[in-house]
Amino acid sequence: MTATTVAADFIHVFEPGSEPARRPLLLLHGTGGDERDLLSLGHTVAPGASLLSPRGKILEGSASRFFRRLAEGVFDEADLKRRTDELAEFVLWAQERYGLPAPIALGFSNGANIAAALLLQRPDILAGAALLRAMVPFAEPPRADLAGKPVLILSGAFDPIVPKASAERLAWQLGENGAVVEHRVLPAGHGLGQADIGLLGDWLARH
Repeated sequence: MTATTVAADFIHVFEPGSEPARRPLLLLHGTGGDERDLLSLGHTVAPGASLLSPRGKILEGSASRFFRRLAEGVFDEADLKRRTDELAEFVLWAQERYGLPAPIALGFSNGANIAAALLLQRPDILAGAALLRAMVPFAEPPRADLAGKPVLILSGAFDPIVPKASAERLAWQLGENGAVVEHRVLPAGHGLGQADIGLLGDWLARH
């Protein structure tokens, strides 16, 4: 059964899973998405997993986001830090409310960027993360104990939004903090395709 509610000011969907052995997924949409955007992807790549999917609270025009930006690829880092803490507290609330272990984040674009920020700023919150079309969230990242946490980064070689160097630097930063990072660069743009879905499903089956 799907429940759409407002908790800690986050509109969200929670779908309980049928496979308790699978880690729950924290689904984090891209700019202009909502709490239902990644549900079908979650079902496809992690069948039987519980799905927790909040809607970003920031509006850029009519488009929902998880934090503010000053321009394309230029983040309002003060707002990002504040929104990262808000999202972390929501996840803790949801874990208690729904009886969940720490989730694996599955984020796309803006959602992937705040998932990366969660790893660096609140490393206790996530069991791991799959970051689709992510870039470096912080100019000066905090040190974080990510020892052994699995992270998948899927980048597009022809992505007009995420610079190649930024995705590579993010992979390096997370690895420097102890995460077990797998970074794959696909012959793709910013959108997702079947190659992303296949790699994501295989990675989640192992974690």
